[in-house]
Amino acid sequence: MVVQTPPRQYSIEEYLLHEETAEYRSEYRNGEIVPMTGGSINHNQIIINLVIALGLALREQDYRVYTSDLRLWIPRYREYTYPDILIIKDEAIFPEGRTDTVLNPSIIFEVLSKSTSSRDRGDKFTYYRSIPEFQEYILIDQYQIHIEQFSKTPEGNWLFKESDDADGILTLASANSQIPHRQIYEKVKFETQPQ
Repeated sequence: MVVQTPPRQYSIEEYLLHEETAEYRSEYRNGEIVPMTGGSINHNQIIINLVIALGLALREQDYRVYTSDLRLWIPRYREYTYPDILIIKDEAIFPEGRTDTVLNPSIIFEVLSKSTSSRDRGDKFTYYRSIPEFQEYILIDQYQIHIEQFSKTPEGNWLFKESDDADGILTLASANSQIPHRQIYEKVKFETQPQ
């Protein structure tokens, strides 16, 4: 009989200390430290495109755009994560004593990869919805033109929209701005699949 040893449980303090000295980033999932995978060239290009487009679209509004170097703490689920892009309305709220972790994103973008797409659509979205300020969640496919958008209604329900249209436009209702899909996917090269 093989006995599996449960993974070691780390305190939040141990995790934060680990992150300060680590050569790579890790997420914290209710006591477990989980290394993050590296990104592809398409993943990187989409993030760059989004940062440029969002920066221009939101420049006269009170929103700030941050990339995956900024950590997000989700207290209800004891989860630290690094979303690909966070948009914060007004000022960032930090946990006490930290300036490298935020609590209050309004909009989160995740660029999907084969290894993360089910978690991004599942647990992460559940966890993000526990954030009171959270209004929109956008998932960008890096392998084809495909954008999924979840928007919170005033009643607290979530509406879903998706598009495969290269000429489509992503409308951020909570930030009153639009970004053409062509800008999101500019310079992205999709691999052709053998038939």
